Formats: sequence, structure tokens, C-alpha cells
Amino acid sequence: MLNGQTPGASSADRRTRAAVAMILRNSDQGLEVLLIQRAAHELDPWSGHLAFPGGKVESGEKPRTAAERETLEEVGIDLQQAMYLGPLGEITGLTLPVRVSGYVYFLRTEGVPVLNEEVFASFWVPLDTLMSPDRHVSAPVFFDGEAHQVPAIRLPYADTPVLWGLTYRLVMQFIDICRFG
Repeated sequence: MLNGQTPGASSADRRTRAAVAMILRNSDQGLEVLLIQRAAHELDPWSGHLAFPGGKVESGEKPRTAAERETLEEVGIDLQQAMYLGPLGEITGLTLPVRVSGYVYFLRTEGVPVLNEEVFASFWVPLDTLMSPDRHVSAPVFFDGEAHQVPAIRLPYADTPVLWGLTYRLVMQFIDICRFG
């Protein structure tokens, strides 16, 4: 279990609330993390980006419930059947007014994603790959019509964007927990 993390610690503000699920499973490559590539959509500021399944917290909904609901909608994985490991710390967007709560789950089964129209692709990425210093780069990305040089992780899959932004920050939180407890 993840201990000492407090989701939703920020005071109420005008930021949009969102929640995501970091889903882990064992494979012959060791521990793997599920990432999705969002479908291209001109009204989505994260169009085509790598992410965890998740989305907006609806009025009256708890963030963890939103992460579980969105995961079922986007990739067809029922997290009620998974082992809940705990929350990650809440993060806020640097360019968009959003507060994101992350929750970590371990699948006891294979967990084959069934993608909805919001998701272009999914990837089970070995945690060792995400932790490898050789994969950590400074990469150019385009966001809101502008080019930015950002810290990122290059995945070992052709034609896949780099992992950066909010998801990168959540991955780095998890990596720190794995390394330092």
C-alpha cells in the first residue's frame, strides 16, 4: 500500500477537478504500467497525448470514484476487481486550470484494455523502462499552439509521443515512492 499520500489536500478553487488511475500488473517483463494515447480531438487540450485513464470529476462525485468510472469507460477495466494500493499526491496544471488526483491499482488478472472513442491506443509499459535514465530526455512538445522544451520519457514504441506534463509528473511521483519509499 502507498502510505502518507493525501489526495485532494488543496483548498477549493476554480480549477477543474480530474482524477486518473495508474494501473499496474505483473508480466514476464516485470511490473508494467498502463498508459493510453488520447484520441485526436480539436477541443481536447490533451489531444493525442499519453496519459493514464481518467477524466473530469462530476459534481458530487469523489475523485477516486471518478478515476474508476473513467477507467471503465475509456479502457473497459473494472477497478472494483483490482487491488487498490493508494493515492498519489494531487498535482495542479501548469498551463491549464486543473487539479488532478491520482490513484494506484494492481490488477490480479491480465487486464486487456477495450478502448472507447476517447482513446487512440494503449500500452503496457515495463516500470523498468519508465525508470531507465536512458529514457528520460528533454523533448520539444507543442501545447496550446506553442513549442515548449519539457522533461519527458521516451517510450520504446515507434510513432508514440513522449510522456510529459501531468502524467509525467505523476509517474515521477510513483518512481520516487518506488526508489525511496
